[in-house]
Amino acid sequence: MTEDRRQIKSKHAQISHQQAMNTAVRILTHRDHSKYELKQKLRQRGISSRVIDTVVAACERFNYINDRRTAHIYISQLKRKCFGKRYIQQALKKKRLSGAAIEKILSENYPGADEYDHAGRLLEKKMKTFERVADLKKRREKMYRFLYSRGFSAAVIRELV
Repeated sequence: MTEDRRQIKSKHAQISHQQAMNTAVRILTHRDHSKYELKQKLRQRGISSRVIDTVVAACERFNYINDRRTAHIYISQLKRKCFGKRYIQQALKKKRLSGAAIEKILSENYPGADEYDHAGRLLEKKMKTFERVADLKKRREKMYRFLYSRGFSAAVIRELV
């Protein structure tokens, strides 16, 4: 009878592993996730840590998850939305995407000239809003705060404002 119980338990473990793998694939079909994000989503669904580790390892083996690719895509999205380098670095840290490889990707995809161009475009877009402020000093402060909140460096902001 103990053999039957073992078979049932192993069968249940296989089913839960397969279900976890199906869940992981379903999650990854919508967008790329980092390894950390995938683990969190599987953990929220009540899957055991041991199963999560094997599923994540399998996803890496099949190249379903790749932190470098995820970082590259995420950087491109934030760059398109005109966020600065500092903001993007913080967003990557929140996704637990960090390290020398990620910093290299960020520096390759977001050189300083791009940051200056993006900040200038963003400032032009919002200029009508800023022109409503009559006091020149307050206008500059408002522009500075806006660009700083979008993640642009103080040097770039000073040049533009």
